[in-house]
Amino acid sequence: MERRQLTCPLCGGTSFKFEDGKLDSKWGFTAHKVKIAICESCGYVMMFYKGRTIWDFD
Repeated sequence: MERRQLTCPLCGGTSFKFEDGKLDSKWGFTAHKVKIAICESCGYVMMFYKGRTIWDFD
């Protein structure tokens, strides 16, 4: 399988800062773990799904 370069859909940049994040559902019963990619050129933010958890309390 060919590995592709992550590219910003807004500016075409290929340099990103990565962070881990969590989104809570509307009622707060589940949480969705995400990998956040922030374009270092324009600041565009992309989120990639890493899985769902109900036991991830802050």
